[in-house]
Amino acid sequence: MMTDSDVLDVIGWLETAGIDVCIDGGWGIDALIGEQTRPHDDLDIVIDRERNDDAIAVLACHGFRVHHDGRPVSFIVRDDHDRRVDFHPIRIDADGAGWQALPDGSEFRYTPEGLTGQGTIAGQPVRCITAELQVDSHLGYEPDADDFHDMHLLRDRLGITLPSPYC
Repeated sequence: MMTDSDVLDVIGWLETAGIDVCIDGGWGIDALIGEQTRPHDDLDIVIDRERNDDAIAVLACHGFRVHHDGRPVSFIVRDDHDRRVDFHPIRIDADGAGWQALPDGSEFRYTPEGLTGQGTIAGQPVRCITAELQVDSHLGYEPDADDFHDMHLLRDRLGITLPSPYC
């Protein structure tokens, strides 16, 4: 499990190395809400794919090793305590949009605005994807219980209108 202090440590290590981090996934939603609402088995983060090797090297200094290498789509690092960081590498275009490769060869677009979300974890300000981009990134696959929990938080706490299958 990734605790709030684990999340802040990982973000701090990466940012100290000059790697811009944008929190995605469950921790990203909890950051938008401003509190941890459920346990998280990993931390999803978006980084510029040009910094993949740098991020791996930084976290290796803290005991993390590549656990799953699915680049260019994603990669996961894990330490001996089973703390996991799931990287979503993006190619940033001239307009500031981020493009993440998908397994089918297509790409998912992180809008420039969507990469400017702000939230808090354990009272500390963090950069995360916006609620609207969270909703977009939760479409196109069969959602699980955590997905429904997270989407309903965005609806109930932030007033976000949800599309099917979440409404």
